[in-house]
Amino acid sequence: MLAVGEGPPSGGTALISVRDADKPAAVRVAGELAALGFSLAATAGTAAVLERAGLAVRRVNKVLEGRPHIVDMIKNDEADLIINTTEGRRAIEDSASIRASAESHRVFYTTTMAAAEAVCMALRQEGDQTVRRLQDLHRSIVA
Repeated sequence: MLAVGEGPPSGGTALISVRDADKPAAVRVAGELAALGFSLAATAGTAAVLERAGLAVRRVNKVLEGRPHIVDMIKNDEADLIINTTEGRRAIEDSASIRASAESHRVFYTTTMAAAEAVCMALRQEGDQTVRRLQDLHRSIVA
């Protein structure tokens, strides 16, 4: 989030690739993002779950599945928000290139469903969306 330099995007394309355990939460988050005006893109397993839930989604390859893939999508400035949770050594290694590309292209990126849900909550809020450090907020209460 620091690499982006601002809050979450208010629209565009949300790229979603989550581990199996996170797929139920991903359906809720993707539905909320779609309701907020985002287009959805997802890797095959995640896309299948989202489609079964009635959501329109563009399928995108994982890096190992060949081009065009997730990193190509990021490099082509086709992703505005990324939700990527991983499990297992190989998936974690693969996500390193996704994170690096997201940072270099200044794409807002989350690695947990809790963070993705928080992003949706923030996007539903009207007005100031300034990110504040918890330490600063605590200091202002104590003072």
